[in-house]
Amino acid sequence: MNIESLLNEENVGQIVTFIAAYGVKIVVALAIFIIGKWVAKKVTGFIGARMTASNVDVTVSKFVQNILYYIAMVVILIAVLGQLGIQTASFVAIIGAAGLAVGLALQGSLANFAAGVLLILFRPVKVGDFVEVAGVVGVIQEIAIFATTLTTGDNKTIIIANASVMGSNIINYSTQATRRVDMVVGVAYDANLDQVKTILKEIADADDRILKDKDVTIGVLELADSSINLVFRPWVNSADYWGVHFDFHERIKNRFDEAGIGIPYPTMDLNVSKD
Repeated sequence: MNIESLLNEENVGQIVTFIAAYGVKIVVALAIFIIGKWVAKKVTGFIGARMTASNVDVTVSKFVQNILYYIAMVVILIAVLGQLGIQTASFVAIIGAAGLAVGLALQGSLANFAAGVLLILFRPVKVGDFVEVAGVVGVIQEIAIFATTLTTGDNKTIIIANASVMGSNIINYSTQATRRVDMVVGVAYDANLDQVKTILKEIADADDRILKDKDVTIGVLELADSSINLVFRPWVNSADYWGVHFDFHERIKNRFDEAGIGIPYPTMDLNVSKD
């Protein structure tokens, strides 16, 4: 092949025309991508900063930033392809078909994603809450797009799929400032009920953790097979719940022993016969 023949005036003109036509498009496409990406970062960063300044939850802020950034990048890529002369309509159709195929293959993951969006938007729970979800009790450490992370009382980390969180009953113990300690106290049938109620009232009155502006409920719940069961329901601040729960069981036992009040427990009579 004669290189000189390729570099004749006509061919050189075609090459220059090609570079002039497509070189400019490539340069403009690169400029759109670089500038668009820079603008997307700046805008989403500004939105995130404003949300942080407005005391919006960190999980919500990060989620919104990521979604807006990815949407902006998709728009930028479509603009770049259009600048290069690629038919974006067919490209969008291909993306839609691929998205449908991926969606059918990842139904479980998409369900977790949708549940994560609902958790972030409606916020039935938030980071730091003490909750019971999907049969697990613990403190929420993170609410991610696909899963929620909890730490249990014995310091185990449990990761639960968001679909399981939204599909189960959610008990949030941190939403209210106060809680009622529900206790059932069983005494023998020969016990003096007035004396029992007096002792329970004294235990509640002597503890500063008991809220004095709320009534303490003390009453007979049922006449059971071997005991008279009473309810004992003082109110406390949520942070004091378990401390009062543990302490009061011990105090009730000690005070009943001092007063000679019997606490029934299961017994068995064994009769042995000998031929």
